[in-house]
Amino acid sequence: MARDYAARCPVSPVRSTWLLVAAILLAAQGTGAQKVRVEEEVEAYPTESVDLRCQFIEGGGKTKLTQVSWIWEPVDGHRDNIAVYHPIYGQSFPNPSYKDRVVFLHHSLENPSIKISNLKMSDAGRYTCEYATYPSGNEQGTTTLIMLAKPKNSAKVVTVQAGTKSVVVAQCEAADGKPAATIKWRAVGGNHSTTTTNGPDGTVTVRSEYRLVPTPADNGKEVTCMVEQRTQEQEWVSNVKLSVEYPPSVSIEGYDHNWYVGRSDATLICMASGNPEPTSVTWTAASGNLPDTVIVDGNKLMVRKVDDAVNTTFICEVKNKHGASRHQITTIVIEALEDPSSAGVVAGAVIGSLLALLLVVALIAVLLTRSRRQQRRGYPSSGDSIATGSGGSNGGEYGNKARLLFSGTGNSASKNGTGANNNGPIYTYREGCDATGTLTEKANDYHHHHLHHASIGNPPSAHDILLSGEIDEAERRKFDLDDSMEEEYDRFGGGNMLAPTYHVHRGHGGEEEMDVYLDDDMESQRDGSVISRTAIYV
Repeated sequence: MARDYAARCPVSPVRSTWLLVAAILLAAQGTGAQKVRVEEEVEAYPTESVDLRCQFIEGGGKTKLTQVSWIWEPVDGHRDNIAVYHPIYGQSFPNPSYKDRVVFLHHSLENPSIKISNLKMSDAGRYTCEYATYPSGNEQGTTTLIMLAKPKNSAKVVTVQAGTKSVVVAQCEAADGKPAATIKWRAVGGNHSTTTTNGPDGTVTVRSEYRLVPTPADNGKEVTCMVEQRTQEQEWVSNVKLSVEYPPSVSIEGYDHNWYVGRSDATLICMASGNPEPTSVTWTAASGNLPDTVIVDGNKLMVRKVDDAVNTTFICEVKNKHGASRHQITTIVIEALEDPSSAGVVAGAVIGSLLALLLVVALIAVLLTRSRRQQRRGYPSSGDSIATGSGGSNGGEYGNKARLLFSGTGNSASKNGTGANNNGPIYTYREGCDATGTLTEKANDYHHHHLHHASIGNPPSAHDILLSGEIDEAERRKFDLDDSMEEEYDRFGGGNMLAPTYHVHRGHGGEEEMDVYLDDDMESQRDGSVISRTAIYV
């Protein structure tokens, strides 16, 4: 298939100017001139075909066309007739290399255009369409055939060994192209060099080599080759991964420093890296042969049961075609640890025992505290003897109630009927009034008060009253002490020393109960004072 030059390659401004001038000259020749019209330049590719157009423009009709010939000029000074057309004798193809590849398109002298098929790079050159005319002689026009070739692009890695010198690690080539291609590299570090080789058919091969000082770290890195050429619609790109070979490096993993006697899951792993991959892995022991309890599976060394025999140094050696490397590790066997399951049971038992002990201690503390409070609320006797007063007849009736009165120091209340001194000892009376107005007393049943009151005629103490159980709850709450009073009571020796005054707890009821209590609690004295019947002095 012929390619139109104007469609494939835009005409340059200079060429356009030349064509315009040629057209003007052809038009200016008038009726007495003739002109052979051809295309100046045509591009084509190997294996394809091209049409070479030619047309005779007659001026005045007086020129007689005898025949037309196409002449090929591969180089300057050499002419070779490839096709001839005669209106009587027909067509002829004298050059054997063009035979069966060249044909006339119209079979006429006025338009003797030809088609060349199965093009070769060697077909490039100048093609002249030449007329034999009468009487003016020969007229001709020349077309230049430019053969283009798409390059065969390729990129490849060059396997090298790690070293200290700069070597070629990758190559990129644009072969048999026309015109010559341009090669560029995209990579970090390194440098490149480019060479050009001309082919016998006019093509050009361009080669570029990428160089660097290879190290094991460069293995697998990527470099990019880019090719630009006129016949390519876009840039050709190829990525290449470098291949740097080096001896193996070795390390042993898996040892956790916990190889105790009897362990069955101890394993060592020989980790190796190299290019090419290591071809062999060998396990040995510094003490000689491997222990009987050891099993080797490739790069793994497994211990079926740890004992003193594996208390040694294990060596792993790895080889590839560039050399061998080894690494060793010393394993230390320690005493057997307790069975983790039994250890958990023991730990659980110990923790449970501690919790139970703490619970028992807390319970005992609570019971002791409660017992101590109950004892404090019993109000132990001070040991003082109970003095009887004779002023019962002067005090009026108090009803069936327990009251705490105060006698003057060294004086009996019966002498003057007044409690002049309020700092005296505590006296408790349980009074009842009969028809004659005499005081009566109920004997105390408690054993420890029998020690203090040998005579049944002695009145009971406040402690006796509180412990007797014969007073109601409201009266009992009057003698209850709160915790702070109990602590104060202990600080002053439990009643054996002179202690500060304690105020009687007045129950937990509302204001109405308090009012009743206050009315019942306060008592007027003959000297005009008012004292509390339940105030306690220790």
